[in-house]
Amino acid sequence: MKKIESMFRPHTKSLTACLFGMAALVAGASPAFAQSAPSLGTASNFAVLGGAGVTCTDSTITGAVGSLLTVTPTPTCTVNGPINEGDATATQAYNDFVLAYQQLADISCPADAAHNLSGDLGGQTLSPGVYCISGVGLLTSQLTLNGPSSGIWIFKAASSITTIGGSVVMAGGGNACNVYWQAGTAVSLDATQFVGNVLAGSAITFTGVGSSLSGRALAKTAVTTTGTSINVNGECASQPGPGPHACSDRVTGGGYLNIGRGKANKANFGVTAGIRNGAFFGSLTYIDHSTGMKVKGTDVTAYVVVDANTRHIEGTAMIDGVAGTYALDVSDNGRSGKRDTFAIKLSTGYSASGTLGGGNIKLHKGHCDKPPKGDNGHGDHDGQDHCDNDDNGDQDHSHGDSPFGKGDKK
Repeated sequence: MKKIESMFRPHTKSLTACLFGMAALVAGASPAFAQSAPSLGTASNFAVLGGAGVTCTDSTITGAVGSLLTVTPTPTCTVNGPINEGDATATQAYNDFVLAYQQLADISCPADAAHNLSGDLGGQTLSPGVYCISGVGLLTSQLTLNGPSSGIWIFKAASSITTIGGSVVMAGGGNACNVYWQAGTAVSLDATQFVGNVLAGSAITFTGVGSSLSGRALAKTAVTTTGTSINVNGECASQPGPGPHACSDRVTGGGYLNIGRGKANKANFGVTAGIRNGAFFGSLTYIDHSTGMKVKGTDVTAYVVVDANTRHIEGTAMIDGVAGTYALDVSDNGRSGKRDTFAIKLSTGYSASGTLGGGNIKLHKGHCDKPPKGDNGHGDHDGQDHCDNDDNGDQDHSHGDSPFGKGDKK
């Protein structure tokens, strides 16, 4: 409870803007109260977003389409919106989607039977609330969501969601934009008229003549559409995106790996990375004392939210004075840093990984940018407009350990 309480300290204006502040409002609440819409961040600007790619055949997509990799519209596909492939916009949106996915996954299931579903959802009429689906969620006939325009429906499927010939309709003034489907694995929609924001733990596949989605299709892996119409209507075309008060995800860290016995077999590192105002930023310093190799980052080219604890970072660097590239995987597994991990791979073939021998990896999941006035250019401010979900007011990562290890010198 300490972390949740810390998020409700006086700066309520910045808290309401932050994704993980919203998570605190939703998680653990009763079904009647847990109707705060999760923030999709910049992912709300997309109709279709796939981490491993998007393929579109015999379909019409109205809205932006994006992927960390490629978007492949065949000649029979019409996309009425921008396409973002592997750029900072797509990456930021994917990161925001993963954060929203985790926020939904963290919501506790209600205890009452009415909000715990199984089997075919068709033929039911459901009011706003949180619903947990055990096993595979099926839909073969009409599901009615009946409630006011302010009502929020959240469906959490333990595994996959499979619909065949079913439909979801809104009643009583309910808004399709306020419907959220979170699946542990894949979502398959076959000849189905579906509504809401679909957040899948793996792939989303649309098949069958006449399939449609009024909402968004957001997948950790691929999205494939065949014979489908996907449309994000005007009411929910976007939520607040990047800007002077936007929330961002970033990581800082410093410490060392023990890559052998003795001080000479120690590798020190210092890293900062994230996305700010739609652009990657960060730095890297790495020294392998066993060989004397030195790496100095020159640019960040990719930053991906892998899961709640891990970030994948790629960039360019000078490696012993020669231009090359690097890839990092860093994990924040607790405040002490004792279980944090760091892995590095270089274009030279060099690699090293392990649990930190000292130091700390620190995720800043709810950091909120202040207005430009007084910004020091590094996204760090005076602590008066932060909502990091930790207890120390966004203190740095090393807790007394130099980024180069105790007693070590650059």
